[in-house]
Amino acid sequence: MVTAVTSAQYPGEPTEGTALIRRMAGGDREAFAAFYDRYSSLAFSLIRRILPHPAEAEEVLQEVFWQAWTDADRYDRRRGSPEAWLLMRSRSRAIDRLRSIRRRGETFVTPVEEETLSQTADRKTPSPSALAEDRKLLSSALAGLPDPQRRVIELAFFEGLTQAEIAERLKEPLGTVKTRTRAGLEKLRGHFTALESATT
Repeated sequence: MVTAVTSAQYPGEPTEGTALIRRMAGGDREAFAAFYDRYSSLAFSLIRRILPHPAEAEEVLQEVFWQAWTDADRYDRRRGSPEAWLLMRSRSRAIDRLRSIRRRGETFVTPVEEETLSQTADRKTPSPSALAEDRKLLSSALAGLPDPQRRVIELAFFEGLTQAEIAERLKEPLGTVKTRTRAGLEKLRGHFTALESATT
């Protein structure tokens, strides 16, 4: 059963990204394929910064896009651009996987079986040129933040630390860390919203 999507979730002029998500919410598989082509390299760039092993990162990428497909009807543009929406899911999935690896007492993923390698080789993964471009885009977005905000965002996104752990690591008050995180995320959201509007 396809869930109805209200126009209130897509205020303002639609961008290509929001239009694709809206079509995905209606069950349009072609829109999903286009959404994957448009954003997979950006998501994979973030996931690879968190997970060192390519096979693990590719598996998480598939999970992220499956979640985007199933949750498309819940997307609300008022809460962030398609890039921000997808990156938050990418970060959450990658951190979950990283914590699972750490619970197994491993710093890096153990070597995978040949069968697993062959399965991941069959998956559609972003091209090296696209990955390089989107790593540059992600790095540029982070570089635009003031150093204190960038540091807390990087510790949260790429090392999976909680705000309390970040405060302890940086020897800063928890309230300060929360304020910097909130401000940094707002600036990143604005960056990606402006980028999405400029490319449509």
